[in-house]
Amino acid sequence: MASDDPARAVASSMAEAAQLWLQTLDPQQRSTGTGAGPAADATTDAERRRWFYTPTDHGGLTIHQQRPAQQRAAMRLVASGLSAAGYTTAATVMGLENVLDRTEGFTVAFDRERGRDPGLYYLRVFGEPGDTGAWGWRFGGHHVSLNNLVVDGRVVATTPCFLGADPAASPLLGSTLRPLAGPEDLARELVRSLKPDLAAAALLVPRAPTDIIGANRSRITEGDELIPLVGIWRAPFRDEAAQAALQTMSDTAERTSGVDAAEHRALALSASPKGVAAAAFDAEQRELLRALLATYLGRVPDGVSPLARYGDDAALDAVHLAWAGSTAAGEPHYYRLQGPGLLTEYDNTQRQVNHAHSVWRDPEADFGLDVLAGHRAAHHS
Repeated sequence: MASDDPARAVASSMAEAAQLWLQTLDPQQRSTGTGAGPAADATTDAERRRWFYTPTDHGGLTIHQQRPAQQRAAMRLVASGLSAAGYTTAATVMGLENVLDRTEGFTVAFDRERGRDPGLYYLRVFGEPGDTGAWGWRFGGHHVSLNNLVVDGRVVATTPCFLGADPAASPLLGSTLRPLAGPEDLARELVRSLKPDLAAAALLVPRAPTDIIGANRSRITEGDELIPLVGIWRAPFRDEAAQAALQTMSDTAERTSGVDAAEHRALALSASPKGVAAAAFDAEQRELLRALLATYLGRVPDGVSPLARYGDDAALDAVHLAWAGSTAAGEPHYYRLQGPGLLTEYDNTQRQVNHAHSVWRDPEADFGLDVLAGHRAAHHS
């Protein structure tokens, strides 16, 4: 169905893809692959707002649990919520599970039959896809988390949107595979181009945290600090030895980072952006920032991306860059971009600086909570 409203056109493609996928499912598959419709009530909507980026149970029907034709229908739905470049990146990240398995000697289990598994990506549709009411879908697995909400036939939320890469860099024949090269290299180029006073203002602490600060929280709140790795799973492992190994891994990462309590407080998230504002950037730095923003906001189709707003100088002025760790390539680092309706985070610290995380969020409207509240008021007043 054509539409002059780009957000409606994207929503129409999503609804068509979701309906086609659901039609392929048997009753048991459908029970696993669907959930309650989106709601403003936090208790009713709790599962939809739950998201992960670790190799844990993300909730929904896995690729493994589907026949090939169903898998293709599932990936068609995933593609409906991504740009061409976003889809390629997500598919590459999924394929990296095989590379990571080899890197770890085909030994890691994480309380599952296979710890690094390109088939353990989960899809769930919430509510009934269509052009009225509220419905949404979530796709996630290790290093991928996509969350979309449609209300009355318009896409109103596409965040949290997470992509990671482990390994961050992998050898190819004659070249190197780096799925997140853009957000890393552009940010480094930008921060290293700053004059000393601006660089000092951008640097929060000299050491990098082990992960993104917002982690997998459903909502970002004032003063949020790092959640250790062991805390970002749906549930503890049934195998006590596996849980103990994860705890050791988490503790070792924290100890190795060297970040102390005062530095964790300095890195804490806040409503008021930290770092240096783009208003202080020169023309070349401003274009670098726009290119960097595109590596996050360009993950989704143009019709639902807020990227165009940063063509306005006033909107760009309000974006702040904050950095932690070294600015040298190959050294642990973290940064975030923050402004009204915007928070992106990036880190590359683990596995000898070869394990990257990147996330795009809207602290005020993740999961479309702002729209859902208004929708409920309009329809239940």
